[in-house]
Amino acid sequence: MLRLSVALAALIATFSIAQAQDAGIGSEAAPAQARTMAQLLAEGYEIKGTAQASSRYIVFMQKEKTAYACQFVTVTTTRCGLITE
Repeated sequence: MLRLSVALAALIATFSIAQAQDAGIGSEAAPAQARTMAQLLAEGYEIKGTAQASSRYIVFMQKEKTAYACQFVTVTTTRCGLITE
């Protein structure tokens, strides 16, 4: 059951990241939502889970009631999108 919930969360996160890219998040228009994993760690976010979606890895980070899903673009580059407000 835990694997199913992690897989579902990865699917939702992948969809959220794709929507964020289409909406232009990550540009200068929405800097509050566009983050890297390093920035989130520096701000006190904790890694709460990981999932693999085909060849991509998704890391879920949370601080209080705010959560991000971070996708590894390359080994050293991440792209994170806000999944809760």
